[in-house]
Amino acid sequence: MITGDKDAKKDALRDIILKLHEGLTPEEAKDRFENEVGNVTSTEIAELEQSLIDEGLSPEEIKKFCNVHALIFESALQQAAMPETPPSHPVYLFKKENREIEKLTAALKNAGDKAEIMGLLTPLRGVDTHYERKEQLRFPFLEKKGFMGPSKVMWGKDNEIRDLMKEALNNVDSVTPESLGAFRTDTLEPLIEELNGMAFKEENILFPTSLEKLDAGDWVAILRESEEVGYVFIEKPAEAEKLIAELAGTVIEETSYSDGVVRLPTGTIHVEELMPLLNALPLDITFVGADDTVRYFSQGNERIFTRSKAVIGRNVENCHPPQSLDVVAKIVGAFKDGSKDSYEFWLTIQGKFIYIRFFALRDNAGKYLGAIEVAQDVTAIRNLEGEKRLIDERD
Repeated sequence: MITGDKDAKKDALRDIILKLHEGLTPEEAKDRFENEVGNVTSTEIAELEQSLIDEGLSPEEIKKFCNVHALIFESALQQAAMPETPPSHPVYLFKKENREIEKLTAALKNAGDKAEIMGLLTPLRGVDTHYERKEQLRFPFLEKKGFMGPSKVMWGKDNEIRDLMKEALNNVDSVTPESLGAFRTDTLEPLIEELNGMAFKEENILFPTSLEKLDAGDWVAILRESEEVGYVFIEKPAEAEKLIAELAGTVIEETSYSDGVVRLPTGTIHVEELMPLLNALPLDITFVGADDTVRYFSQGNERIFTRSKAVIGRNVENCHPPQSLDVVAKIVGAFKDGSKDSYEFWLTIQGKFIYIRFFALRDNAGKYLGAIEVAQDVTAIRNLEGEKRLIDERD
């Protein structure tokens, strides 16, 4: 067993993983691990998988074997203690949700009939919120540290669980007393195994690695933005509410412009990218300033309403027929006095179903900045059925 040489241990661990992907059995891999490595940290495993991806091993290939990886390293990982986190820490909240997921999977495993199974699968769908918060908040911060492995591998496993959940929900209605056993074996047991397995991977690999790689500022940002995604199975703790409120009162997210770059709280856009970005949207956008004059309109490929540059600077009331003036005045007035934030209308033009919305624009203090009109041809959207996912493009 390698005890002191970190590089030698890493090389041995790397060789075991590669041999596993080449056909080494899990039992043989586990024996080699126990005899040649003995102990390993969650970060070492995560960094090894990251380095294999960097060297060309596909995330899909690693994803296929990550359950086996976790099984091989299980005893070593369970011996490692993860640092304690306060109740408002995102890791604490993720772990708290995992305990609730495990309660539901335990009950599902022992469910006696279809009605009980349905009663457990329905709330268990909320696991999607848990995964989405991880994918949309945790992974981006790890990627900023140059650590791409979790988002490439674990996100794929999350989607496999989503597919298993969808299969269970789609098929449970047709379960009969005679087919219950087969449904349990073929559908429920794989779902339960993957749900519990993901909780293990999160708490023994992802969370400890994240605690090591992310700093306090990253965790505060994750906590703040968790509000947007939401929590599931648990109540948001008062400590988090207080921290977010305090932070919101002291941090002002400002915009700026310099060197051809518009810097916004959620990212940056180069000026030369801005017009193509707006024109690529499948919408007609018209911006009216606080002085009621037209300031801007987009120029997409499929225009709904005719606009010419002569309209810039024109009073919005003069852009509509006389019979609509009272409605226009009503909308603008309601936006300015704060009684309304939006209006919506729909109509048919030359066989196309057009959806039109007006939105008030306000700054952080609530000051009225103007309004935008958004018009969209939703004819094709209204006729959509079933689903077409991003992954379907691979077929």
